[in-house]
Amino acid sequence: MSQQSQPIQCLTLTLAGTVGANLFVKPAGTLAGAGENALGVTRVAGVSGDNVPVDWLGTAQVLSGAAVTKGQTVKADAAGKAIDWVTSGARLGIALQAATAADQIIEVALIPNGV
Repeated sequence: MSQQSQPIQCLTLTLAGTVGANLFVKPAGTLAGAGENALGVTRVAGVSGDNVPVDWLGTAQVLSGAAVTKGQTVKADAAGKAIDWVTSGARLGIALQAATAADQIIEVALIPNGV
């Protein structure tokens, strides 16, 4: 899979816990949990107090939490990874690439949400 993204806007977020790279994160600086809303996607990993870049508009590279269908709306799983949205939870983006299993980086078009 190609690893690309076209962020339109990125902001700096101070983390309130340990967060890996390429995961959905909440405005409080913590991972987005299963179905939770998110501010955007971290570009790098960090620990509490670190300032990290977060893509919140455009496309971003996100780790998959399972197989993801190209063109499907995605949400966060309990680890902040992208999974197919089926019936509930915040819709965080649209998968522009498919993943065949967990822990693959895919490009996602982010859907701005009021958080």
